[in-house]
Amino acid sequence: MATYNRLIMASLQHVVFEGLPAVGKSEILEVLARFYPDRVRVLPELVKEIVLASGLDLFRDREALGRAIIDALPERAEAVRRILEGGFLCLEESHLGVHLAYARALGDRPFVDAYTEIEGALPDPDLYIRLEIPIPASIARQKARGTPAFDVYGDRLSPMLASLDRWHVERKTPFCAIPADRPPHDVIGEIEGLLGLDYASGDPSGSETFDVLLLLGRPASGKSEFIDFMISCPGERRASEYHVGPFDVIDDFPILWELFEDDDLWESLGRPRLYSRRCNGNYAVTDPGLWPFLIAKIDRTALARPRPPSASRQQTLIVEFSRGGPTGYADALAGLSDELLRRAVILYVSVSFEESWRRNIARYDDADRGGILTHSVPRAEMEKTYGTDDWFDLAPDPVGEIDVRGIRIPYATMDNEPESKDPAVLGPRYRGALSPLFEARARR
Repeated sequence: MATYNRLIMASLQHVVFEGLPAVGKSEILEVLARFYPDRVRVLPELVKEIVLASGLDLFRDREALGRAIIDALPERAEAVRRILEGGFLCLEESHLGVHLAYARALGDRPFVDAYTEIEGALPDPDLYIRLEIPIPASIARQKARGTPAFDVYGDRLSPMLASLDRWHVERKTPFCAIPADRPPHDVIGEIEGLLGLDYASGDPSGSETFDVLLLLGRPASGKSEFIDFMISCPGERRASEYHVGPFDVIDDFPILWELFEDDDLWESLGRPRLYSRRCNGNYAVTDPGLWPFLIAKIDRTALARPRPPSASRQQTLIVEFSRGGPTGYADALAGLSDELLRRAVILYVSVSFEESWRRNIARYDDADRGGILTHSVPRAEMEKTYGTDDWFDLAPDPVGEIDVRGIRIPYATMDNEPESKDPAVLGPRYRGALSPLFEARARR
């Protein structure tokens, strides 16, 4: 079985833990998530989550469980993707290879047969970590934990382990085994070292990253490129130079697009469209009430996100949207809650309408007009919605504060012309806007 080169542990982004029942996977991952909230995100064991949510019996309902696992794979893959894009270390409990090994030990032929079709449905992790204990220790711990619905008898564990070992050998997986039949602080300490987790306490008032960054600007102004740049930027540099910690993104356009597609469904059923009309192979908004609705959705989603304890490098929430018209941004900001506004700063990515139109046309791909990013509309529609906006009425200076209901929100306006995709150009451009914005935030 392959072992993992410790010299490249620092590059780990996605690690999966495996081991016998009751070895302590859930408990160890919970500890890591609790003590490293700004660096770690944990995904619980998929099979256990399905069993608990659906009421299936782990042993008697094997065929139904297999179908439920297959149905859940796209959502799990998306969860991994979001964690990695946010700059976090993704720690996942168990994997499909383990379930396959159990299926073989239990004679679950339907899942064994289906496995070849679904094996590539989840991203490959950078490392598999096995927590190793003797089978008698696993049986004793299972009895002690008092969850008989999940207990696996000893005569099934030996063939399961043999099958899992073959699975790793055949795939030449990056693999590391950690002895887990010893004091818990020894086990956790070794895992921390393996993952490069070094706990550091500090004064939470010294936070060096933004809490909430409202990322505004016309369509195709460069907001997505800004996010792509931050995704690719190493975490320490991103925090120190751009004041962006491990981050999540809320973008109202996917919400809007789903409503467009809902209109398609209504239309296919012979019912009138509710929010939009078809336009040049895509859509145009017909109900202006959608704009405050989207802001309300953004606010509710943002406030529902768990906030990690303050630390020297906290998580950043990036909220991206575009608005146009004589009061577009004033109305949007007024629709956000006081709680979110008090945490927020604003970066406005500035391009002219002509540049926005040019970039919007350039990114429209005739070969993929069904894609969510191919939302080209006729120029008249674009001018109607985004030809003018009220940003410079609200924010006439390059850096300053906007007052919303007595809440002072720091802002910076970043000129994003001419267009560039060169990190050597974009880095200084972003830094030139975010550094004074962070200084303004610090003075608030």
